[in-house]
Amino acid sequence: MRPGVVAALLSASLLVPGAAPAGGSGPRPLPARMADTGGGTQLITAVAPGTGSTDGRVTWWERGGGGRWVKAGSAPARFGAGGLTDGSTREQGTNTTPTGLYDLPYAFGIEPAPHGTAYRYRPVRENSWWCQDNASRAYNRWTEPRPADCRATEAEHLITYTEQYAHALVIGFNYHRPVRGRGAGVFLHVNGGGATAGCVSVPEEAMRRILGWAEPSERPHIAIGTSGGATAITRY
Repeated sequence: MRPGVVAALLSASLLVPGAAPAGGSGPRPLPARMADTGGGTQLITAVAPGTGSTDGRVTWWERGGGGRWVKAGSAPARFGAGGLTDGSTREQGTNTTPTGLYDLPYAFGIEPAPHGTAYRYRPVRENSWWCQDNASRAYNRWTEPRPADCRATEAEHLITYTEQYAHALVIGFNYHRPVRGRGAGVFLHVNGGGATAGCVSVPEEAMRRILGWAEPSERPHIAIGTSGGATAITRY
């Protein structure tokens, strides 16, 4: 979202009341039941059954004429090994995926950008790092090369994650005005060997489809939450 803008708590759950339309023709699309979707015409939802879950579903949506949300694609998803937790109180090192509504600043990858990618796409190089050192001026930032005040033990050497970072989108969690100790390096990326360290991951084919679909001009966001409604959605 815009730097320095933090909106208030929007809802006590991922969904707002009123699951079915008046005509009784079935439940409304998920974005139509949400308290906020970020104001754009594209949205990615990453939903787990509960806060302790490490698996769920990612779905990408687009809003057409009349404001109707239509599903553009869907894929199985993986979440943090520690489950999901409220993004506003998350602690670094807990392997939890932060819930909330976030923008998607830019894409990156070890592999070339998939055909049709409109997002700014940063190629991962040998000296590309993501700093997670709370003492560094580069906290929660991509750096080339790794600065002296960012310890290698507190940073991700991006090129070493050949599967996960074949393609990825930066999730704007704790990004625009980073809070030390809240967490760094949360992405939507390709599946690795299992649950993540706090990111959201999908199969590579789905990640390529998402990158070919996402249009920065449509202001896409990602909403991470639970279907059970136990997790609040906070907009950053």
